[in-house]
Order: sequence, then C-alpha cells, then structure tokens
Amino acid sequence: MKLSIQREDLLKPLQLVTGIIEKRQTLPILSNVLLRASEHNLAIIGTDLEVELTINVPLAEPARSGEITVPRKLVDICRSLPEHTLIDFTLDQDKLTIKAGRSRFTLATLPASEYPSLDNTDKKLEFQIEQKTLRFLIQRTCFAMAQQDVRYYLNGMLLEVKQGVIRSVATDGHRLALNSIEAAIIDNAFTQVIIPRKGVLELLRLLDDTNQEVDVAIMTNHIRVSNGTFTFTSKLIDGRFPDYDRVVPKGGDKIISVEREPLKQSLSRASILSNEKLRGVQLQLRKGLLRILANNPEREEAEEEININYADSDFDIGFNVKYLTDIFDTIDDEIVNITFSNPNASILVEGSNAEGNSLFVVMPMRI
Repeated sequence: MKLSIQREDLLKPLQLVTGIIEKRQTLPILSNVLLRASEHNLAIIGTDLEVELTINVPLAEPARSGEITVPRKLVDICRSLPEHTLIDFTLDQDKLTIKAGRSRFTLATLPASEYPSLDNTDKKLEFQIEQKTLRFLIQRTCFAMAQQDVRYYLNGMLLEVKQGVIRSVATDGHRLALNSIEAAIIDNAFTQVIIPRKGVLELLRLLDDTNQEVDVAIMTNHIRVSNGTFTFTSKLIDGRFPDYDRVVPKGGDKIISVEREPLKQSLSRASILSNEKLRGVQLQLRKGLLRILANNPEREEAEEEININYADSDFDIGFNVKYLTDIFDTIDDEIVNITFSNPNASILVEGSNAEGNSLFVVMPMRI
C-alpha cells in the first residue's frame, strides 16, 4: 500500500472514525483503525463491535492498493502536522511509514484480515430520507434516552417505520419525547427497532442539515445508514419498547401557551436556588400568571413570574427542572403549548411549528 493525501482531507474523517473507538479494549485490534486503499479512494474504518463507521476519502493521486490496521496515534500525528501538509503513506511488511515534510513516523500495525466487521445481511426494509429530516428526528428525541438503565430497552431510541410515517421515540421512565414526520414509505410493513444510545449519538454527529438523501437499511440485528461518503452500521437492542401511546396524556383541560425563550430563562434562573439533588421547581397557574418557585435546604428561595392567558382555577404542580429545560433547549419553536390535567398527572408539551409532529411528556414530582 502506498498513497499520498493532504492533511485536511484526512484529519476530519480520521477523527470521526476514531471517535467511535473505545480507548480501552479487550482485543488489541479494536484499538486500531482499518485503512483500505484502492487506486482512487481511501476507506477509513473503525468499530467497537456495537457500531461501525466507514468513511471514503477520494484520492487526488493514484494509490497502490492495500489494507492495514494502525493505532489511533495516527490521528494525533495528523493533528500535530502543519496545515496544508502532504502526507505520504508507505506499507512495508508490518510497518507503516508516514512522511510529511521533514517529519517521519513509523507505526506498528496489525493485519487487516483480523479486523472484525458487523454483519450487513438479511435486509428487512430499505428507504431514503433527507439528512436534515433524519437529524431532526434524532436531535429532538435523543435527550430523553436513559443512561445505563437496568431496563436495557430504554437505553436507546425507538425508530418506527410504517407506510407514510417515520417516528422516533425515547424515554427514561420520567419523560418521553416523540417526533413524527411524513415520509415516502410505500412499503406496507410495520417495523420498530431500538437503536442503542451510542449508535444514536454517533449518527447525530455524522448527519448534517442538508437535503442530501441517505439510504437507511433495517436488518434483523443491525441498522445501516449510508450516503456514498460514509457508511454507518449499528447493532440493534433486542427488546420490546414500552407502548408509548399509553404514556401520552389525553384529556387535559388546562392549556397555556408561553414564549419558549423567556420560560426557559425563568426556569434556569429559578433552578439556581433549587435543591441540588432533587432539582425541583413548582409551577403555579394563577389567573393571567405563571409563577415559578424554587427553594433549597438552606432556606433560599427564588420566584419568577410570566404573564399568560389563563383564566381557569388555581393549579400547582412540581417538576424536575432539568426535564423541562432539556425540552426547551432542544426545540426551536417560539411558542410552546403546555397541557395540564391534575397535580399528579404528566404534562404534555408541544411545539407550535408546522415542521414535524413533536410532543414531549414529563412526569411531575412532589415538592
């Protein structure tokens, strides 16, 4: 294998691939990245056996084909080199020599034949979707995923695909985020898969806000997303996701519309004096007024008031403030609609934008 490539063409793809590799691995080869060169393309591949990422980098100069795995130190070398440096790679038996200007490095390697690969067979459903749309679904949902919950099926995001609709859902048992978009899905099959937390977050890093389409292939145990430049594969969580439709509150009779940004800022200020462990705030609905209260064991108190269009009876309810601010950090709707029913029932938060169908559920807490 022999090739030449500009530092700027190599560095970002290499950083993306090494980003999915865990630093501590039981198998030494999993600490490496696979370089696979053909005449006009360099494929950079990384995996931790849960997710796998391949990024293809076009080569301006013809290369000598070959493949090898190298330590993640390669990204540190590339990062340290001056901008606009031409880097030459030469593989001689089991040593990879890197030359850049007057710098020279030699890296130990491991055979490419020993590098593991995730299975991409047994395709169940395939469709195309714009990158910005898939990113929208993930970005508005992923914050509600659980972290290291014993209910392993909550440590990820549900992707539901059926005719005409794609839906993403995440919950940690205390809150739920649900987003739906119309899509040109003509397959009559109904498919639900759970993408693990790491797969969701890595995919979010890869997608951008363009109209370029990606191919999504759902298999028995994996999901693959590709666009010609990258191919991302993730294992799926084998489990049954909760019936999210039963969680969504229905029949709430107290509805307020509030400007998102002032509400978010008021909640953030009040949270400064909330209990550091419980993070509780109380919302009080009064005629024409939303009052936000917080206090802590040091007997410190905070109070915020926002004018609202509300004429119903007085109503008090408590929440973990982070569950609310996470929603308002995630969505960009100028106005949010919040539906209440009783102090012991979950609330429903909905954005006002026409794009997508987004709703969020938050359970109350005793203050």
